Amino acid sequence: MASFSGVQRLVISIAVLASFVTFLDGTVVNVALPAISRELGGGITTQQWVVDAYLITLSALILLAGSVSDAYGRVLVMRVGLIAFGIASIAVAAAPDPLVLIIARAAQGAAGALLVPSSLALITATMRSDVQARAIGVWTAFTTAAQLVGPLMGGLFVDYLSWRFVFLINVLPIALNLILLSRLKLAEKPSGRRVDWVSGALCAIGLGAVVFALIEQPNYGWGSPAIWMPGIAGAALFAWFLLRQRGSASPLMPPWLFRVRDFGWGNLATFFVYAALSLNGFVVGVYLQQGAGLSATAAGLASLPMTILMILVSSRAGAWAGRFGPRIFMTVGPAIMAVGALMLLLVAEDFDYWWQVLPAMIVTGLGLALTVAPLTAAILGAIDQEHSGIASAVNNAVSRVAGLLVVAMLSTIVGGMLDLDGFHSAAWVTAALLVLGAIVSWIGIRRNPAEVEDAVTPTSAPSPAAPAA
Repeated sequence: MASFSGVQRLVISIAVLASFVTFLDGTVVNVALPAISRELGGGITTQQWVVDAYLITLSALILLAGSVSDAYGRVLVMRVGLIAFGIASIAVAAAPDPLVLIIARAAQGAAGALLVPSSLALITATMRSDVQARAIGVWTAFTTAAQLVGPLMGGLFVDYLSWRFVFLINVLPIALNLILLSRLKLAEKPSGRRVDWVSGALCAIGLGAVVFALIEQPNYGWGSPAIWMPGIAGAALFAWFLLRQRGSASPLMPPWLFRVRDFGWGNLATFFVYAALSLNGFVVGVYLQQGAGLSATAAGLASLPMTILMILVSSRAGAWAGRFGPRIFMTVGPAIMAVGALMLLLVAEDFDYWWQVLPAMIVTGLGLALTVAPLTAAILGAIDQEHSGIASAVNNAVSRVAGLLVVAMLSTIVGGMLDLDGFHSAAWVTAALLVLGAIVSWIGIRRNPAEVEDAVTPTSAPSPAAPAA
C-alpha cells in the first residue's frame, strides 16, 4: 500500500480487518460441522442451523445496518459491531448445547451486519476516483482471501485442536482493529437521518421467513403448514417492505439507487456471480470430503490456488478498472470463471486432484480476481459519499441473498444427492449463472469511475426526487 497516504492506509487496514472477520467466519465453519454434531448432537439439523442462523441474520439485517451506519457514523457502528462480534464468538466457542450455539451464531450474524457496510463505506467515503478503485482492490483481495482460506484454517483447527477454536480465530483481529480504530481521527459528520426501524423489521422477518421455508421444505414438503405459512407470510412482509421504501422519508433501500445504471445492473450481475460462487464453494467443499474422501484440511487446501491468485491479481484489477473502466473486467472475469466451472466436469470416480480439480481452481481464481474489485468499484463508484453506507449494504445484501437462495435450492440442483452426477449438475448450473453475470455486465455497465468523479459527488448526487438514468 505504498501509494496510499498514511490515513488512507489506516482506513484500508481497518476496513480489511473488520470485513475479514465476517467473511472468514462465514466459511471457516463448514469444515467444523461434523465435529460439532458429534460433540453436541442434533445431526444434520444442528449442522444446517449453525450455518443458516448466521447467514439469515447477516442477510436480513445488513440493510438496516447500512442505514444506521450513515445515520450515526461508520466508526461508531464499526466499534459496536466489533465488540458484539467478539462477545458472540466467545459464546459460540463455549456453547454447551445446540440451542445456545445457534442463538450465539445468530448474534454473530447480526453483529457482522454492522461491520460489512460500515467497513467498505469508510473507503468510499474517504477516497474517490482511481485511488478508491485501488483501495477497493486491496480490500477485495484480503476479504475474499478470508472466504477462500477459511476452509483450510477450519480444517487445521478441527483436525489438530478442537472445533471450538474455529470460532476464536476472530478474537485477535477484532482486538487489533479496536486499537487501530482508536488511532483513526476521522472528521465524520453523521447525517442524523431518521432510521426506518419498521422497514428493518419487515425486511428481517420477511426475508428470514422465506429463507426458512426454502431451507426446510426438503424436510417437510411444500404441503406442510410449517413451510407454506411462513413462506407466504414472509413473502408478503418482504413485499410490504419494498412498497414502504417508495414512500419512506429514510428508506433502507432507496428505489432511486437502482435507477443509477451501474448500480442497478451491477447488482444484477452481483446476484448471478455470487450465487455461482456460493454454489461452487459449497459443492466443491462438501464433495471433496464426502465423495473424494479428502480430509478437512486437504479439502481446505484445495482452494489455496484461488486464494493466491486473488491476493496477487485483485488489487491490480481494481487499479485497471479505475483506469479503463470496469465493464470489460466484469464481462471477461465471469466468462473465465464459467470455463473453470465447466472444467470440474473432468472430475470422475477415479479421483485425481492435480488433473481434475487444480486446473479448474486456477482458471476460476483468475476470473474471480478480475471480477470482484471492478464489480465493487463500479457499483459503489456510481453512488455519492452520503449514501455510501446504504449502497454498500444493498450490494452486500444482494450477494448474501443470492448465496442463501442457491444453497437453499441445492437439493433440486443436484437431484437430491451430492454424488458425482449431482456434482456435475452443480457445475453446469454454476457455469450458467456466471455466463448470465457476464452478459448482464456487458449490457448494463457503462461508467468509468475515473471519468465521472463529478457525477458521484454529494452536490450532484441523484436524489429520490431526481434519480439518475
